[in-house]
Amino acid sequence: MRTILIIGAGRSASSLIQYLLAKSEKEQLHLIIGDLSLELAQKKTNNHPNATPIALDIFNAQQRQEAIQKATIVISMLPAHLHIEVAKDCILFNKHMVTASYISEAMQALDAEAKAKGLIFMNEIGLDPGIDHMSAMKVIDEIKEKGGKMLLFESFCGGLVAPESDTNIWNYKFTWAPRNVVLAGQGGAAKFIQEGAYKYIPYCNLFRRTEFLEVEGYGRFEAYSNRDSLKYRSVYGLDDVLTLYRGTIRRVGFSKAWNMFVQLGMTDDSYIMEGSEEMTYRQFVNSFLPYHPTDSVELKMRHILKIDQDDIMWDKLVELDLFSRSKKVGLKNATPAQILEKILSDSWTLQPEDKDMIVMYHKFGYEWKGITSQIDSKMVCIGDDQMYTAMAKTVGLPVAMAALLILNGKIQTSGVQLPIQKEVYEPILKELESYGVVFNEQAMPYMGYNPDKVFN
Repeated sequence: MRTILIIGAGRSASSLIQYLLAKSEKEQLHLIIGDLSLELAQKKTNNHPNATPIALDIFNAQQRQEAIQKATIVISMLPAHLHIEVAKDCILFNKHMVTASYISEAMQALDAEAKAKGLIFMNEIGLDPGIDHMSAMKVIDEIKEKGGKMLLFESFCGGLVAPESDTNIWNYKFTWAPRNVVLAGQGGAAKFIQEGAYKYIPYCNLFRRTEFLEVEGYGRFEAYSNRDSLKYRSVYGLDDVLTLYRGTIRRVGFSKAWNMFVQLGMTDDSYIMEGSEEMTYRQFVNSFLPYHPTDSVELKMRHILKIDQDDIMWDKLVELDLFSRSKKVGLKNATPAQILEKILSDSWTLQPEDKDMIVMYHKFGYEWKGITSQIDSKMVCIGDDQMYTAMAKTVGLPVAMAALLILNGKIQTSGVQLPIQKEVYEPILKELESYGVVFNEQAMPYMGYNPDKVFN
């Protein structure tokens, strides 16, 4: 039996574990599932004979190293900043490693050692990053192989609520880490390139600069710019491309409404609010508004945000119960961002019967034999339930598939890497289709950003 150590048994590991257990007899696999919560690890194994749940404290070096030594390959589903100690142990004990997280500087620093030992450290093999890399490189490589020149690449992805579970006027619920949603876009201006011109959007304007997308059968969406699109030019071999833009997908109207929180300062995570534990939601809101001897909190809010009484923006604020005199924050020494996350969780937490939805949309503009063309590639994935969500499926399945390909010698390029090689993306994208992760590609006229272009 070949042993796979899976560290972290949270929601994102559900489909990953299910996939590997289904393959375990044929592929001669034994899974060791380690989590700080033994109960959670036991739940995910479901008493399967080819799985062993263990309590694993990642900060206990002896415990961690004992588990890693027993493995043939290690899958880390930990938060990104916790991968590095696991990676160092994998170097020490000659184990391959797979993660869904972005390659950190510390991880990249292990590249030479991994190559020297013939080890494969596959990263960024989840959804975004992951499926976005693979589905993009497939089309880019096809265009280049036939002699085409890339002109434009835009890529959008979003974790959303499925239409049948879309029950609030924000058209949104938390399907991933709520804190990441609240802090999205902070930490520097969004950077990208359009028609050869570098563009920058500061955080204060990020949610008012959106692009609209149509997905057949699911309607209209919007996307705001991700933090740094430019770093993908060299990764994708697009150093000469005229347009490169990556964005996050939401339903139309979300970004305009979210911008209210940004303008008030409610997404700030840099300072603590005094008395936060006993603060009511209404007092939280009033903290960001000017004093007035007679005007109510509601009236001050409308005035400072310039919201008319019949504006749906106002209805969205009211729906969150932001002006409650009785609901308390209940968090000690909390930042505005932490308090906002708590308030939003009241309304945006997925209910047991809710399903989530992943939408991914790529645009490829290129020139071939003097003719400009475009390919739009779209993927929609709906979750099964609260354990096997669309997010768990699209994050976990590629990780599991990559681990099995490495075990079976189908992926051989060593070192710290991401899934942009054919040996990685071709088999994984093909297998993902059988799990409902299907990209529909459509030929489109290439417009670029010049509306005066005329096509023959």
